Amino acid sequence: MVGGEPIDVPDLGLGTYRNDDWDQCTESVQTALEVGYRHVDTAEAYGNEEAVGESIAASSIPREDVFLATKVLHPKFTDDYATESIVQNGRACLERLGVDSVDLFYGVHWPGGEYDPAETFEACERLDEEGAFDHLGVCNMTPELIDEARDVSDVPISAVQVEMHPLLQQEELREYCERHGMDLVAYAPLGNGRMFEVPELQEIADKHGVSAARVSLAWLREKGVSSIPKAASEDHIRDNWQSLELALDDEDVRKIDSIDREERQYDNPYAPDW
Repeated sequence: MVGGEPIDVPDLGLGTYRNDDWDQCTESVQTALEVGYRHVDTAEAYGNEEAVGESIAASSIPREDVFLATKVLHPKFTDDYATESIVQNGRACLERLGVDSVDLFYGVHWPGGEYDPAETFEACERLDEEGAFDHLGVCNMTPELIDEARDVSDVPISAVQVEMHPLLQQEELREYCERHGMDLVAYAPLGNGRMFEVPELQEIADKHGVSAARVSLAWLREKGVSSIPKAASEDHIRDNWQSLELALDDEDVRKIDSIDREERQYDNPYAPDW
């Protein structure tokens, strides 16, 4: 495929990784929706799709106003990674979420284990024909792996989700996505809390009277990247949301851009060769 189809991924969403306690998950999703979030990200591997789906259904926010994304189970977690099983897993995602379709379906969570592009995207094509999703995405891929996926996929790949924050600035991938008309979505945008320990961010935070978390999220927005910070408490959910009100000046952006350290938080044994 030449490129993705333009989509409007909200600038800020709620990540739900490791939020697998039912009560905590439902409460955090409901709180986020009440605060103003309209993007919720989950995955089959997180074990919380049912809780996420129930929270959205119980909310006063209409389903069509919520940008819902999920990811099919990746090869590390299955002994039967083939087209038919991927299709079945994709359908099961929708069933657990209690929806007919999702706005964004990540057909690849991690390209590890028995990952096979041809089988994977044949499954995505079948799910697309069933109306299971509006847009197709991939996660944790290098430009080379995305090229390989685009070569075999009959469904345009519209979004790429990767770890990104001021200590992992993903310049090459940002340029790639911009060149090919794909949205870039940042998970772990606060670096698992590492952003609170970065002097440059704290200096900017002190200057504006805000948290370092808001600075990191505002910087991502300046780069045209959507972010999905995981947050469970109301305080963190609200603080992250308030990052949308923070306008960094050119000096702030340059200071963050000039950080020359690179600290990847997720580099699993099944990760690609970054």
